[in-house]
Amino acid sequence: MSDIKPQVYKDPRPADYFTRFHERSRTHEPDWVYDLARIIVTPPTLFLYRARAIGAGYVPTSGPVILAPNHFSQWDHFFAGVFIRRKVRFMAKSQLFSNPAIEFIFRHGGAFPVRRGHHDEESFKTAHAILERGGCMLMYPEGGRSRTGGLGEPRPGIGRIALETGVPVVPVAIHGSLGVRGWRKLRFPKVTIQYGEPMRFDVVPSTTREQHLEVATRIFERVREMYDALETKGRRGVISSLRQEIGSGAETKLQAGQPH
Repeated sequence: MSDIKPQVYKDPRPADYFTRFHERSRTHEPDWVYDLARIIVTPPTLFLYRARAIGAGYVPTSGPVILAPNHFSQWDHFFAGVFIRRKVRFMAKSQLFSNPAIEFIFRHGGAFPVRRGHHDEESFKTAHAILERGGCMLMYPEGGRSRTGGLGEPRPGIGRIALETGVPVVPVAIHGSLGVRGWRKLRFPKVTIQYGEPMRFDVVPSTTREQHLEVATRIFERVREMYDALETKGRRGVISSLRQEIGSGAETKLQAGQPH
């Protein structure tokens, strides 16, 4: 994994540097920048990475929802979002807000910063505001990209949001994106995105870190189950198994994998 840049865990910039990003995310929806990005990334997603989705129909078409995928590549938010109609909002580590051009894209494309290495309550306030407005938010249970070549371990953040809001959480397994880093060598892995049935958790006031981690672990266990099935059975094998398990009544959900 030597092609991965070293992590920078603590952003030295003051919190108020990021205020404008949070303010916009709390009050505005992604605009034409998101639509343009979708147009640009869809062809390579479909034709270079041969990406296909399983179970995209499990994502609610309206109302607040959290998508919870594993994370190997910076393309993962594109992979998770290209097969659903909704505009996906996501936390991005503050270090990615690195120059005016990228900051413009993030600000208008639906991303908002989280200051890693700090106790960043502003990112949680923004997540709450997006969900209260009925938004679709992506949050990685692992907290960041896995750098080991395998799935990482869940962090408590997604469990906190799930317990504080009570919105449905859709586990998402993205298989194949680990190899996306090989694009410089013209290696383009086949990517499969599987969406699971939404998980719901009752709102719990005054939650603890232990409760957050317990819920995050439950969510990521489902992600891991789907990922392992894709690893062992492949895309066709998983689809075949699902058809046998849940019958023809769920055919619509299994087929709902066209890009939007």
